Amino acid sequence: MSAAPRPESAVAPPGGSFLRSLKAVAWAFLGLRKRSDYQEDLERIHPLHIIAAGLLGFLLVVASLVALVHWVV
Repeated sequence: MSAAPRPESAVAPPGGSFLRSLKAVAWAFLGLRKRSDYQEDLERIHPLHIIAAGLLGFLLVVASLVALVHWVV
């Protein structure tokens, strides 16, 4: 009774680390990314990693702005 092989879409993309997701989100915040790197990220990065990295980046930007306002005022 062997388990049936999973379809190719159910397998996590190879090499999709959270650090790579953070790098992709950082470049996206800056708006600078080569098309070839973007296509490679689409193939390798897990979507949940992108969501988590995006939320983390957003919180970092908001916290930085709040700290800057408190420092100026």
